[in-house]
Amino acid sequence: MTKALDGRIILITGASRGIGRAMALELARAGAHIIAAARTTGALEELDDAIEEETGQKATLVPMDLTDGEAIDRLGAALYERFGHLDGFFANAGILGPLSPLGHIAPKDWDKVMAVNLTANWRLVRSLDPLLRASDAGRAVFVSSGVAHSCKAYWGSYAVSKAAIECLARIYAHENEKTAVKVNIINPGPIRTAMRAQAFPGEDPQTLPTPEDLACAMLPLFSPQLEDNGAIFDFKDGQLRKRA
Repeated sequence: MTKALDGRIILITGASRGIGRAMALELARAGAHIIAAARTTGALEELDDAIEEETGQKATLVPMDLTDGEAIDRLGAALYERFGHLDGFFANAGILGPLSPLGHIAPKDWDKVMAVNLTANWRLVRSLDPLLRASDAGRAVFVSSGVAHSCKAYWGSYAVSKAAIECLARIYAHENEKTAVKVNIINPGPIRTAMRAQAFPGEDPQTLPTPEDLACAMLPLFSPQLEDNGAIFDFKDGQLRKRA
């Protein structure tokens, strides 16, 4: 039986756990070939085992540090040599950074959050854009957060990085208005992840939706039939809701 994403090639960053891992499995179930990027080789191998067990397919594993810009450049070249195109890119990897007053954030901590959450995604766009344009329906999805707009006290580096990634994604969407590439943004909201537990240690995780819930709802964002471009989608009550 033909699946919705049979033969589609999709790269996911931060694929070894949480939302990235759930999305990798959901996309693989829909027939996509997954290129899974993360820092931890062991966790990537566990993901590959799970994908093979469920689908019979193997993923392409890319152990890498996203702060290594030259490695990102090499990734684009390697994917071009092997596949010639890319059908999807899920810009999921991110770090929380310190939750403290702006004046108390150490420069090295600020720089690390920006390097992972923002600069790495710009480097990835730079490296992957020709591959996405070579697809008949390239799809890029960037992960944001509600704090990009609420501007909560003490969330400085993370909130700024997410506001910037929304700007980057929307610019990239406008640059692709006349191509087959569609670029959109997802705000997952509160999800049962390690990052959420780090930010809200007193919260009961059992009250939150799971990464698997989110991944199921997000699947249409990678469909070749998707028409939205430059939109922000909020995950709420088990559904994606396009922000007006």
